[in-house]
Order: sequence, then C-alpha cells, then structure tokens
Amino acid sequence: MQAFSVWSPPGGTLGRIVAEAGERARLLAGDARELERRAEQAPAAPPFATALRGETVAVIAEVKRRSPSKGDIAPGLSAADQAIAYARGGAAAVSVLTEPQHFGGSLDDLAAVRSRVTLPLLRQDFIVDRLQLVEARGAGASAVLLIARALAPETLLTLAEEARALSLETLIEVRDAAELVRALDAGADVIGINNRDLESLVIDASTSLRLLPHVPPDRPAVAESGMRTREDVERVAAAGADAVLVGSSLSGVADPAGAVAALATVRRVERRRGVE
Repeated sequence: MQAFSVWSPPGGTLGRIVAEAGERARLLAGDARELERRAEQAPAAPPFATALRGETVAVIAEVKRRSPSKGDIAPGLSAADQAIAYARGGAAAVSVLTEPQHFGGSLDDLAAVRSRVTLPLLRQDFIVDRLQLVEARGAGASAVLLIARALAPETLLTLAEEARALSLETLIEVRDAAELVRALDAGADVIGINNRDLESLVIDASTSLRLLPHVPPDRPAVAESGMRTREDVERVAAAGADAVLVGSSLSGVADPAGAVAALATVRRVERRRGVE
C-alpha cells in the first residue's frame, strides 16, 4: 500500500471547525489547574478498544443533536437518556459529541453520560490541544477522537502521547493510506475510517472498504459515516470492520434501543492482512 503525501492544513468545513476549536482551546488556559485536578481525581474509565473485539461487529452509538451536513437532528435530545437507551439496545460503547457550535454538544453531556452508564465513552470533538484531553479525562472519557486530516503529523504524535499519559485511549480517524500510516506510527489504539470527507462533507462508501484490509489485525478498525442499515454493517464486516460508529440514524429515531439492537448482531470477520 503506497502512502506518500505531504500534509497541509485542512480547508472547507473541517478547516473552519478546527480553527474554532483552537480558539476554544486557548480559552481553557485560565482553568488549567482545575481541569488538571479533575483529571487526576477521575476514576479509571472502562477500556474502549477491548470492547470492540466481541463475536459481533460492535456498535459505537453516537449522541448527536445536529451536524453540518444534516442540520438539526434531535435538538432537545438528553445525552444521558439517549446513552441509557443505547446501552439497553446492546451498544458496545457510546460516542458523545461535545463540539458546541456545529453539533450542539458540550463537555457536560459527556459527564452526564458517564454518571448514568458504565459503557466505554469516546469524546468526539475536534481536539487540537492537550487541555482538551485533560477535560475529557476529568469528564470520564475512556478514549478521545483524533482526526489525522486535522492535525499536522508532529501534533498528532504529540497529542497521542499526551493522551496515553492521561490514561486515555485514542481512536485516530483516517481517510487515506498516508493518514493510516501516520495513525499507526502515532500508536493509535483504534483506527477509525471515515467515509465522509470532512472538508467537503461528501460520503464515499468505498473508503472504508478500500482501507479496512490494510489495518493490522491487532488494531480494532471502525467504519464511520453512512452506517444506517444492517446491510451497511454486513458490508463493512465482510471487509474486516470490528466496529461501526453510527450517529444520525440513531440520534434521530423514536426507538434508539431498538435501532441499535437491529445493527448489533452482525458477525465479525477476522482480518488477516495488515499494511503492505
């Protein structure tokens, strides 16, 4: 698998959201001491990567009120109640979107979910600074999302190391071969393959099918975006996905527990190849 590319700062929707995330991160400096105290006192969180290694494809169910691509999905959603329903339906983990402006989330959502469910929690946000990791640890996250396209290679490495020092696992999200190599070099605990280009917001369902066979078998691989039906899960399972991340199609339904249950019994297929 060839993996040659030079990183450049993201543009489009992703570029705007990353710039905004940087501004929010800078505002955390005044609260750094309190954030560090909360992180130090937080109990150990349930492990994330191992929860994705069952007999069936694990469902990481996402708490999401809105998105740049769909607009409002469930504006009045209670993060804690939604997570309880996901757990009842058989989710292996819950992803909590904490980005406020475009997704309607907050760190309070993450803390509220942690207070009500025992599943592993992924903080899903646009992380560009160590203090965002500290926030996540203090609010009860098991793992954090790092987006390879959003971060310069040296920043990705640094944030992954800092996450490990805080006892946080990392799901590093990729869209091409070069990003996959960088994610593996950074020691990603889990590889996420996003079918959606976050700069243009266009979905290409072949992205996960193309990259999944190149993820080493010792690293859980997650297919993201466009996962709505059991057939979608079966398709990526055949390519070697250990898990799927499902958001809009779960957050916007009347019966989230039933919606998770409908996706959560697809047999997982062991991958036998890694990066070539």
